[in-house]
Order: sequence, then structure tokens, then C-alpha cells
Amino acid sequence: MADGRGVLIVGPNWVGDMVMAQCLLRALKDRAPDRAIDVMVPAATAPLATRMAEVRNVIEVPFRRRRPDIAARWRTARALRGRYDVAYVLPGSMKSALVPWLAGIPRRVGYRGEHRYGLINDLRQVPEGAERRTALLFRRLAGEGATGEPRLMVDEANRRRLCGDWRLEAEGFVALAPGAEYGPSKRWPAERFAALAARAMNGELAGRRLAVVLVGAEGDREICAAIRAEVPGVHDLSGATGLADAVDLLSAAALVVTNDSGLMHVAAALARPLVAVYGSTLPDHTPPLSSRAVALSRRLDCAPCFERACPLGHTDCLRTLDVDTVARAAIEALGAGRPQAPREG
Repeated sequence: MADGRGVLIVGPNWVGDMVMAQCLLRALKDRAPDRAIDVMVPAATAPLATRMAEVRNVIEVPFRRRRPDIAARWRTARALRGRYDVAYVLPGSMKSALVPWLAGIPRRVGYRGEHRYGLINDLRQVPEGAERRTALLFRRLAGEGATGEPRLMVDEANRRRLCGDWRLEAEGFVALAPGAEYGPSKRWPAERFAALAARAMNGELAGRRLAVVLVGAEGDREICAAIRAEVPGVHDLSGATGLADAVDLLSAAALVVTNDSGLMHVAAALARPLVAVYGSTLPDHTPPLSSRAVALSRRLDCAPCFERACPLGHTDCLRTLDVDTVARAAIEALGAGRPQAPREG
């Protein structure tokens, strides 16, 4: 192990947040290249940590969401005792700070959160106006002036296997990620994704016919089934791939179109041409961190509301974003070679 010089990162539970956490990892490595960094994460986000070049060890923990799991946290803390001299606690909950405290890690860094006084002894205040700027907040934990954007590694052999298994040609397909675990206020309508898929397959986006792949978790199967019903020629991989496979598959896509979701951040960290559709949120807060991304938002007066479901019952922030606008953005992303500013749809 690290002879008392190691860094422990307590990672987030959400896919997008875990991708953005690499901003901190890169900043820490830039400042101290020889320091070992280990990441403690739940199973849901552990595959992403294995794709981060800065990470030495991934410590996958069995803690359940919304459960204290004190016994499991105590056992984990005992196993980690003496390995690290600093821990960065990225989630804002009290229980996320328990393991570093129980392990006796001398310096425990994090933002003010849920009853964390004492558990976090290097307590930072969220700067005014930065409450929802996740990547910036993670990066700032490394100190003023810290830089770094997420970049994920790809398993080339697994990428070839996946393309072979699904009869896909690298750079020959569009990946659509129509889900968003947060809720319907982040999901562009299925019929719009279906219309965009038809355009891709007809050669209207890239000047050549592209296959279309639907990617997502088990919970995205319903919306993917609705798209497949309208465009039977799509490849529906929702619920059929794990997160590591999704990373490798997205890395082979000619274009990725997503909602504001975890897979949006994955595609950005792979530097794929990307169109990101925003509804109840804004790209000002959690933009795709890539020069090849185009972020679309209607910027209605009621946005951002940050609600899981539209409190006004109409979801106009998504419903009024038409297919032509997203198709133009897709063509723009396919030709992007310079940073794109978030813009209105």
C-alpha cells in the first residue's frame, strides 16, 4: 500500500457525478504525480473508477442507499486504517463521511453537508452561485486554480467484441440514450428520439446511413421499446450491457445523443460528438465537458426547476424542442473541432 501517503476518494453514487469526480482526481495527480489515489465507491459507479487512469485501487463497498449500514462501514474502516493521510468525501451525506472518520484518516476534506461537523475536519463552504456546478466544486477541493476535465479509458478488446456481437461498425452508428434516472422532466419524448433515429438511418445526419443503437439501464427499457416500435430497425441494447460495456460501446459511436444524464457525461469524457438535451436543468450547471458537445436548452421562464416531474404539468422545456433543432445540432457536433458554447434550442 501507500506507506501513509495515499489519498482516499469517497466517490458519488450517481454515474454523472462519478464521471465529474475525475476532475478532482486529475487535479490531485497534476499537483502530486507520485501520490497513490484509491477510490471507494458503490457497485453502481465502480466500473467508471476502473476506467480512470489516476486510480490505483477501486474499493467497491456494499453499502445500501438510504441505509446507515454501520456494521459494514465499521468493517471497511478497519480494513483501511493506516493506509491514507487524506480523504476527500464527495457526497454530502453524514454516512458517507463515516468510513474515513472511523478509519482514523487524519485529514478529511469535504463540503458542508448533513451533520458532518467533526467527521469532516477540513470543511469547505460551497461558493455562492456554485451550488449545482458539480465539476467545479469537485475540482476546487484540490485547491484554487486546479484544472482538469474527465477522460475515461477504453478497453479496446471489449469494444471490438461488443461491435462484433451486435454486428456494428465502429464509427458507423449513432448511440441514443433516451433515459434519465432522475425523472421524466429530463427525458426528451420517445417519439422525438424515434424521428431522429429514422433520420440517422436515412443518411440525413452524416451524409451516410448510420445504424442506431439504443443504450440505457434496465429502467430505460420502456422508453427504448417505444422507440423501437416506431423504428423497428434500431438495435435496442437497453438493460443488456453493464456500465463498463456502455463506456466501450459509446466510444465506438459516430455520434451520441442523450438527455442530461449519466451517459451524457460518459460520452463527453470519451470525447465523442455529442448532443445533450436539457429540460428541467440547464447546461450552465452541469455541462458536458467536451469540445465536441453541443448542449441544447429551451431556457423557458420556468426553467430550471430541477424537479423530477414538471410541476406545471406540460414539460414544455422538452416538448417544444423539435427534431429539426436536434438534427441540426447533431450535424454541428459531427463537424465540431472547437469548443461549443451551450445555446438555446
